[in-house]
Amino acid sequence: MSERLQKLLAAAGHGSRREIEQWIRAGRLSVDGHPATLGERADASADIRLDGRPLALVAGERATREVLVYHKPVGEMTTRADPQGRPTVFERLPAPRSGRWVVIGRLDVNTTGLLLFTTDGALAHRLMHPSGEIEREYRVRVRGQPSAEILARLRAGVMLEDGPARFDAIEPIAGQSCEFRVVLHEGRNREVRRLWQAVGFEVSQLARLRYGAVQLPGDLRPGQWRLLGEVEAAQL
Repeated sequence: MSERLQKLLAAAGHGSRREIEQWIRAGRLSVDGHPATLGERADASADIRLDGRPLALVAGERATREVLVYHKPVGEMTTRADPQGRPTVFERLPAPRSGRWVVIGRLDVNTTGLLLFTTDGALAHRLMHPSGEIEREYRVRVRGQPSAEILARLRAGVMLEDGPARFDAIEPIAGQSCEFRVVLHEGRNREVRRLWQAVGFEVSQLARLRYGAVQLPGDLRPGQWRLLGEVEAAQL
């Protein structure tokens, strides 16, 4: 049975649907010798190539799925390669059993903490799509001491350049007047930093602690990774 290219390739672990759409727009994908087009359908018997290189497809069953937790340190880019030569998160990861790693939700270069990777592009798409409203929890340190009124504004919502935004929860960390745990259910670019900036505060440290049901393990040091077991991965 034929499927859209994005779904077919994502299920085989070649990338997220969004990433595959970018390949099509850039003219990097071909199907049976002709350039792929958006909306095109194919099945597992098709000759699908990326930059002329054949892409393996799985017929009859989904590719073996792996999910990996990574503790991102400061200074690493959440991209496969960086034009400026900066280190990337992919450089530390082990080779997957099949397919390739797809990152679930990016972190900017100065943000640390939990990153999830999977070889299941369809899973990555579901976990990143706004309709999922999956919670992200962060620990944030700001410069200065926000008042109760400022915290109330952040809970109620403020206007950013790409629309209204708010924290679902914001709680001070005991004994730390300028550190907070914040929760939001969307992953807009630099949203945590921009929310604080909108009320006049600069973020000095930011770390993601949780993505959905998966928490950053307390014994996982920056730069270390861990594969999730089947039960843990099923929580996603």
